[in-house]
Amino acid sequence: MTRTTAEAPATFGQAVLPIAVLAALILYGLLLRPLALGQPAMPLEVIFPLASAFALAWLRWLGHGWSDIQASIVARMGRGVPGFFILFAIGLLIGSWMVSGTIPMLVYWGIRLIAPEWIYLLAFLVPIVFSTLTGTSWGSAGTVGVVIMGIALSVGADLAITAGAVIGGAYFGDKLSPLSDTTVMASLGAEVDLMDHVRSMLWTTIPSALAAALVYTVVGLMHPPGGSGTTAESVAFLASLERMFRFNPVLLLPPLIVLVGSIRRYPTIPVLGVGILTASVLAVTVQPFGAGDVFMSLRTGFTPDMAAAWSGEVPDGVASLVSRGGLYSMREAVFVAFLVFFFIGAIDRIDAMPTVVSRVFRFAESRPSTVLSALGAAAVTNSLTSNQYATSFIVGDAFRAKFDRLGVPRRILSRSIEDTGTMIEPLVPWHPTALFMVATLGIPVAEYWRWELLTLFNFVVAPTLAITGIGCFYGEKRGSSEADSQAEHRPA
Repeated sequence: MTRTTAEAPATFGQAVLPIAVLAALILYGLLLRPLALGQPAMPLEVIFPLASAFALAWLRWLGHGWSDIQASIVARMGRGVPGFFILFAIGLLIGSWMVSGTIPMLVYWGIRLIAPEWIYLLAFLVPIVFSTLTGTSWGSAGTVGVVIMGIALSVGADLAITAGAVIGGAYFGDKLSPLSDTTVMASLGAEVDLMDHVRSMLWTTIPSALAAALVYTVVGLMHPPGGSGTTAESVAFLASLERMFRFNPVLLLPPLIVLVGSIRRYPTIPVLGVGILTASVLAVTVQPFGAGDVFMSLRTGFTPDMAAAWSGEVPDGVASLVSRGGLYSMREAVFVAFLVFFFIGAIDRIDAMPTVVSRVFRFAESRPSTVLSALGAAAVTNSLTSNQYATSFIVGDAFRAKFDRLGVPRRILSRSIEDTGTMIEPLVPWHPTALFMVATLGIPVAEYWRWELLTLFNFVVAPTLAITGIGCFYGEKRGSSEADSQAEHRPA
């Protein structure tokens, strides 16, 4: 085989080989081992180093020097540093919002609003509030979702509808919240500003959420459950929150700061920093916590032990709700991102992803077909890898150059990564998310999937916008932030 150099670009065969090795490792490690061989799945922390080792050996065999390969990896890492900063800030923000009582207060009032005839709608809306403020779908379903399922059981509601609504609400924030690790990863993978990415997703997420809310409302009013919305579990849940925290309207200030900063398009890190500082001050002025508790929450997350002296025994659901946040909580996301960057940075040396994508998706020469291809690639990649972190970087790296060439803003690429990649997770039976939801809510995928309306409507809205061009900004003049980001990667 002819070797390549910087002056002699890699052939398709040379470019596809390290990607094929990664795909083979993913198929074997994440699908065959757990589903066919009955063995534990290989962690991504093993898959990507193995793929990277092969890529490095392959590049050396092709004639590339280590210093050149290292420079390519470092360049990729450098472009990812702002994303790492945001991940760290999100861990600090969740910890500060928890110790300040902001998140517990909003969950408390959300649960108190639930009435039997509105159970399906509120099963959708309450997790939306929680997931948007925390950025966690699993945390939303595993805390307020469990409480809502208990209420639904007590009033005789349809548990499949309730579970679908809870999961959809939980994924609203997992997709749209600037605090979500998958949201950050998608913006990082497409190399766009986080808030630009969030605003772009409003075009697909809000219409889908409104349609889902309408259906849940109609179903609840036409077929209302009969019974009371009060259960021993919900009473204990709310009472424990009241004992642990002091609720005050001023606790709305931190999320208000982040909301206004997002709307006004202020830089992400300073906005999150102000939200962290404000919540930390509230924790020591409004709540009965000391500076040591705040420092611990920022470092490793809030724990019920901080309130044990006056709260008494804490129910499991409340403990699961409040035990989150902190700088260290983001270590998995940061570590996986680092390993993915290492692999992609290495194969950047031979422009592997653009070369492969230009061949595999050469049929997609129009803007709509390119966006549709990205939507399909994100769905398939996450279904195969069972990991949205990897999906964000693989699909983002594969399609950035093509989106640039066709004049499609990269925020449409980052949106597409989430529209099908993030949103497909609870519908894939072998995906860890689906397994978690089934174990947590007690309803099989086969029963709740048709009621997970946010995802189903999103699967219709996203391709429709791609085909019509509505909300896709085809040919729009780039904003300064996106232009600056894309200038470094525009093909010659």
